[in-house]
Amino acid sequence: MRKLIYLLIISSVTLFACDRKSDMEKIEDYLQTNNLEATATGSGLYYIIEQEGTGGHPNLQSNVTVRYKGYLLDGTVFDQTPGSQTISFKLTEVIKGWQEAVPLLQKGGKGTFLIPSDLGYGSQRAGIIPPNSVLIFDIELVNF
Repeated sequence: MRKLIYLLIISSVTLFACDRKSDMEKIEDYLQTNNLEATATGSGLYYIIEQEGTGGHPNLQSNVTVRYKGYLLDGTVFDQTPGSQTISFKLTEVIKGWQEAVPLLQKGGKGTFLIPSDLGYGSQRAGIIPPNSVLIFDIELVNF
């Protein structure tokens, strides 16, 4: 019985590591296919800062105002702010990937962020977003 429990634990850890590696492979393939260079964080978030911005960085407790476009690796757009409109919210109210990504920007900054599924919606379906999806967001930090 003890061996069975041990094997189940090892299998679970291995399965999680494989899923995680799968996201990283998907992101790296996407970057290579699109001839993009990105910086990776320790959590698995990849980012490309297109415009630095000025005025400091928001923190997790900040209320931020942004423009954004969210899409999947295949280019399917699942959400975006319309035209020049913005949306405001507290960073603690969004997915972990956004909580890590937005503070990398300064006011007026723009970037592209590739978010592994465990920093997004994980194994949950979210609208048209399939479970275990890598998410891509083009974000402009308008204000905070």
